[in-house]
Amino acid sequence: MSDSDKNLTSQSHQQATHQQATLDLSIALLERPSVTPDDDGCQDILSERLTQAGFDCEFMYYGNRQAKGEHAEVKNLWARRGTTNPVICFAGHTDVVPTGDEKNWTYPPFTPTIADGYLWARGAADMKTGIAAFTVAAERFVANHPEHNGSIAFLITSDEEGPSINGTVKVVETLEARNEKITYCLVGEPSSTDTLGDIIKNGRRGSLGAVLTVTGKQGHVAYPHLASNPIHAAMSALAELTNATWDNGNDYFPATSLQISNINSGTGATNVIPETLEAVFNFRFSTETTEDELKAKTHAIFDKYFADSKAAYDIHWKLSGQPFLTPEGKLVSACQQAIKSVTGTDTTLSTSGGTSDGRFIAPTGAQVVELGVRNATIHQVDEKVEVDDLGKLAQIYEGILENLLLD
Repeated sequence: MSDSDKNLTSQSHQQATHQQATLDLSIALLERPSVTPDDDGCQDILSERLTQAGFDCEFMYYGNRQAKGEHAEVKNLWARRGTTNPVICFAGHTDVVPTGDEKNWTYPPFTPTIADGYLWARGAADMKTGIAAFTVAAERFVANHPEHNGSIAFLITSDEEGPSINGTVKVVETLEARNEKITYCLVGEPSSTDTLGDIIKNGRRGSLGAVLTVTGKQGHVAYPHLASNPIHAAMSALAELTNATWDNGNDYFPATSLQISNINSGTGATNVIPETLEAVFNFRFSTETTEDELKAKTHAIFDKYFADSKAAYDIHWKLSGQPFLTPEGKLVSACQQAIKSVTGTDTTLSTSGGTSDGRFIAPTGAQVVELGVRNATIHQVDEKVEVDDLGKLAQIYEGILENLLLD
């Protein structure tokens, strides 16, 4: 057998072992109905595996054990192997979004099913298979390189799909308080579009939400001079808001965009001018503008139209995350090389899409990249992921560890 044939045989065997191990762990996690913020034992499974691989595992609980909703207690896992830098952190979440009516699913959402080349289950793409691939990659890497440089860490939360107030953000605050720094962070969110590894996210836009309340005076539609219509008062300002150019983006980010997602007003009667209007809108903004600049420009628009109005307005702002960017460098290169080695794909960098928990980690100075399975069915009925991609993803993650921690 030639050397090239031996290499192909070795690679095929490696992929097969990664595949079965990742599939088995994925199924064990997917069987748990861990609807946010309930972890339902997923992190216990991970902790047991990582402890056997030499990780020190620490559960961090935040929130109120007796409360429900956004203040409910959240379970988080911080696991680390090694005490030196660089620290490569795998970050992810075990919570999933609700299933909706389970009768609409081809297969029961918490009974992982292999059919037609896919693994079907809630969380299959977002993102329990990514966590399984993380774990298998770390186990294999440690077994092959027990004296590796630096440290490997896991930051796993069950509060990513919910309000995200007692999860990654709190763990990062704790790590910062004890001066425990993450050097490189690999978030296992489903980043791929058409094929595994074709897209990696090296940044995300910021998210700034707003709730606008316009208060007028209720009255009869036949006597508008005795009332103040908040709908009429808001229309011109909202029109200018939606047509405004906020910036032109840059080489990494598209231009900042604004979308109005909800408008509510009226009493239900056709002959009553309402007293209030409420509108909800959101900015997805690039590094070319700031939170303060967006707020100032928005208020300037509303001040212009409300200066001589009988109605008044108020805006309640909520910043969900600042934009962040990891430029091409050591982490991006390590990912690109590992993907190319396993799939032959030349990866494209992207900052599109929504937010992720990377927004809490990037401000600490860490380089952050998102890399995972295809995102075609995330949050949908019949969420699924290609079975053949699972072992490949674990190989990619292991390759990234090799690229960053081996001399």
